[in-house]
Amino acid sequence: MRSDKHTSKRKWPKVVGIIVLLLFLGGGAYAYSIYHSLNKTVETMNEEIDRPKSEKRTEEVEFNKKHPFSVLLLGVDERAGDRGRSDTMIVVTVNPQEKTTKMLSIPRDTRVEIVGKGIDDKINHAYAFGGVEMSMDTVEQFLDIPIDYYAKINMEGFKDIVNAVGGVTVNNDFAFTYSGHTFNEGALSLNGDEALLYSRMRKQDPRGDFGRQARQRQVIQAVIKEGASVSSLWNYGDIFEAIGDNVKTNLTLDEMVEIQKNYKDATKDIKQSQIAGSGAMINNGSQDIYYYIVPEEERQKVQEELKSHLNLQ
Repeated sequence: MRSDKHTSKRKWPKVVGIIVLLLFLGGGAYAYSIYHSLNKTVETMNEEIDRPKSEKRTEEVEFNKKHPFSVLLLGVDERAGDRGRSDTMIVVTVNPQEKTTKMLSIPRDTRVEIVGKGIDDKINHAYAFGGVEMSMDTVEQFLDIPIDYYAKINMEGFKDIVNAVGGVTVNNDFAFTYSGHTFNEGALSLNGDEALLYSRMRKQDPRGDFGRQARQRQVIQAVIKEGASVSSLWNYGDIFEAIGDNVKTNLTLDEMVEIQKNYKDATKDIKQSQIAGSGAMINNGSQDIYYYIVPEEERQKVQEELKSHLNLQ
């Protein structure tokens, strides 16, 4: 598993973190106004799922006891009449004792057993077949760890969040043109439409899906940085509205506050990684289809690392 260690003071790269950070930046009556708006936003965001507690846990996660936990971050292209597919899948594990957070990107073409469907297919198809629940079940079996929570971002509407925080700045590794827009190498200031295009390009990147995932993480981190700035407090209404419209999670407001209070130190040491594997064309009976194949030895290695990080060993 390849890993790059980030020790800068970045917040946990999960969009729902913005609202928690904003909550603690306010003061007085204005803070109450923000809290009231925040509470309404979280009610809109909160989406419980029909899924029993994981059998891979012997005890329930309690944030006040600082138990390590996991979140499946899904980036989904949703359009009218189409549930879409989870083209971005990142498993986030947080260990407050070690004061570390790990982000594992799973390539969307990874060939796995789709739990509840009984077939081997691309992992991002789990969402198309059975929504968040089937995605969580499939990732849980693939990695052999409990998936405790989820956060789903509608990438089609993500541009609204970028615009609400006043745009983002990213550092582009190489120049490319996508969908009629040129992205030069170096620091770029992007509006919502540009950020969405920037995070979608894949075919021109020699890293393929890994490159796209890296750009998506860049944009998410930049959004959180901008959303956590003091200047964004004056625009909190637009920010909360954009988040409420485009982010869903089974985390409650109380749980978000507990995470902010008890796990803050774990966000200062973030390790990003991806599963090693290789591409292969496999015939499904009528045509050859591209899959990303993860060797069993690699999968077991990743499983052991994640179990250790969640204190499950």
